[in-house]
Amino acid sequence: MRKESLEFLKQMIHTPSPSGSEGEIQKICRDYAKPFVDEIYKDVHGNQFHVRNKGAATRVMLAGHVDEIGLMVNTIDDKGFLGVVPIGGVDTAILGGQRVVVHGAKGPVSGVIGRKAIHLTPEKDRNKALELHEMWVDIGAKDKKDAEKVVAIGDSITIDAGFMELRDNKVVARAFDDRIGAFVCLEAMRLIQGRNINVAVYCVTTVQEEIGLRGATTSSYGVHPHAGIAVDVGFATDHPKGEGERYGQARIGGGPLIDRGPNINPIVHRGLLAAAKKRRIPVQHVAAPRGTGTDANAMQLSRGGVATGLVGIPTRYMHTPVELISLADVEKACTLIAEWICSLPKDASFIP
Repeated sequence: MRKESLEFLKQMIHTPSPSGSEGEIQKICRDYAKPFVDEIYKDVHGNQFHVRNKGAATRVMLAGHVDEIGLMVNTIDDKGFLGVVPIGGVDTAILGGQRVVVHGAKGPVSGVIGRKAIHLTPEKDRNKALELHEMWVDIGAKDKKDAEKVVAIGDSITIDAGFMELRDNKVVARAFDDRIGAFVCLEAMRLIQGRNINVAVYCVTTVQEEIGLRGATTSSYGVHPHAGIAVDVGFATDHPKGEGERYGQARIGGGPLIDRGPNINPIVHRGLLAAAKKRRIPVQHVAAPRGTGTDANAMQLSRGGVATGLVGIPTRYMHTPVELISLADVEKACTLIAEWICSLPKDASFIP
């Protein structure tokens, strides 16, 4: 991966953005995309649109969401400890003992997730995952008044875990779901810079996916695209207990995932496969017999319907602070989408 792109990805990861708090990450995306798009704007929901060739008759939308799961301050007790509720699909089994950041109005506040020590836990309960109300966030406050100087009810919280490089081009971070999807969409826009395209392309860094595909719903309605591609993470099963025979065979480093099923338009699907063949990009196939649970859902059902595809980045340990991907898969996904866009004719039809 080129140096500038990798630095942008790291910057994205180091900028927390729980659902409802995506403003800072959108600024980073805007600054990166400025040199290779014609127009950038935001809507009232917070979605950001990066546009090329706006006047073309056929509109194509790319969607990758920039929000991440997290926690929210729900209570502040008399001793200054914070009670929390989840933002999105938080796995409580991995929370105990994590370092966190509370995103207060006056700036970030460091804290830890506290729980009863194992020594004080009855033996019969020691192997049980705690529920969220059995844990708390400790920011070291003297009391409630001290805590309220820096945090407030409704402040969002993210786990304090950054970007780490492993062997064989693999990297780890929290929030690759779906910071990496937004990255792929923006990189595809960079790759089509200077190439002739016959369609208008709206690359949307969407918001609030983790709490109900909300940003994709409003942005798809606003763009009113004829076709679109959502980019998200997908389950890699090439690890112990991966159960590939049950959930489908997908491995890190095997290339992007391409979904097929009722959420996916067959012409878009065939176009992605043709683009992959042309550029000799290995892809992995995913059976998706219902809605995919991604921005592709909302996009497909917008207005009178949108011809939708879904490209996935194989990911281990989803919704943990150590989501693991391969940069090789990421680069191939960027090239795949750029090639698909450049292959579309002016009068593209996506009616099966």
